[in-house]
Amino acid sequence: MQTEDIVDLELEKLLPTMIKWRRHLHQYPELSFHERVTSSWIASQMKELGIEVQTGVGGHGLIAVIKGEKPGPVIALRADIDALPIQDEKKCEYASKVPNVMHACGHDAHTATMLAIATYFASNRSNIIGERRLLFQPAEEVTPGGAKPMIEDGALDGADVIYGVHLWTPLAHGLIASKPGPFMAAADEFVIEIIGQGGHGGLPHQAVDAILVGTSLVQAVQSIVSRNVNPLHPAVVTIGSFQAGSTNNVIAERCRLKGTVRSFDDKTRWMIHDRLESIVKHVCRMHGAEYEYHMRVGYPPVVNDDREAERFFKVGERLFGEAAVVRSEAITVAEDFSYYLEKVPGCFMFVGAGNESCGATYAHHHPKFDIDERAMKRAARLLIGLAEDYANSMEMNV
Repeated sequence: MQTEDIVDLELEKLLPTMIKWRRHLHQYPELSFHERVTSSWIASQMKELGIEVQTGVGGHGLIAVIKGEKPGPVIALRADIDALPIQDEKKCEYASKVPNVMHACGHDAHTATMLAIATYFASNRSNIIGERRLLFQPAEEVTPGGAKPMIEDGALDGADVIYGVHLWTPLAHGLIASKPGPFMAAADEFVIEIIGQGGHGGLPHQAVDAILVGTSLVQAVQSIVSRNVNPLHPAVVTIGSFQAGSTNNVIAERCRLKGTVRSFDDKTRWMIHDRLESIVKHVCRMHGAEYEYHMRVGYPPVVNDDREAERFFKVGERLFGEAAVVRSEAITVAEDFSYYLEKVPGCFMFVGAGNESCGATYAHHHPKFDIDERAMKRAARLLIGLAEDYANSMEMNV
């Protein structure tokens, strides 16, 4: 029997346990930077498997290390473990038991997938070339995120390559997707506080209407992407919140706008920052208003290494067939996996988890979000396949 067939059989046997793990985590989610119980539970699973585990990495993160009997590269694999401040609206036995907290993005399944990978590697140490370093990362959902603190605590020390997956419901179960180069966007957040002068609704000439300034600003901001950004460089500027006023006959003194900037390269990113602040300054000055402007720099773009992305396509086609492997377009959501890719080569990938027949049709961060749980097996198979292909290629080059 071929090694790949053996891996498939072992993961097929593990799938019911993966589902059990995932549903346990789904019922007991914890928010970013508060994953204390989740971390402790993962550590206990590692210890049962006889795997060396370091806790308290970058907060509530963990590093599990499995060393093979043959020398070789250090291959890191990453799963995120945090949940979101969303009330679970699913009607199922494994719905969240924590009010207003939910695994609405699949991190519970990422963790269960990594536990299965750990189980496989722990029982096949004699075949491992080098080291498999499994990263269980906290706080992916909230900037500044958990990746940077984990890196600062040594998560990538000595690592040669890193791979990560995201189970993705917009992609049908059975498909996998990625691309070389820029894959996911940098995401920055801003808050603009417009300070006008309140007054009577019938005497507008005696006031500075913060709502008028705010609406003018919303319109002006739209010119950044349409008129300042190179059309060949994707970018998005979104005003997601506009808060002002309290009643019908009072001119609002204050208006607060919140939004995001998304981009794929540094030149575009910093140009948008500069242009946005300039527009705020001049629109407020034109209307006689004051302002406060705060930009929170978020995650950099996810930029896959070209060689490791090509490995993804090669390994994916070998494992699942050419029809199952999709060359993705860039996507304007963000991921702090980007920090790992700034340090070592690697690849981030989507594994299809959408399936109408089991209700896995809702968008990520939706209160009814769910996945086709079979996707966990495919994600585990892909990550193991990439790790083994990389290790074997390094051994051949020695």
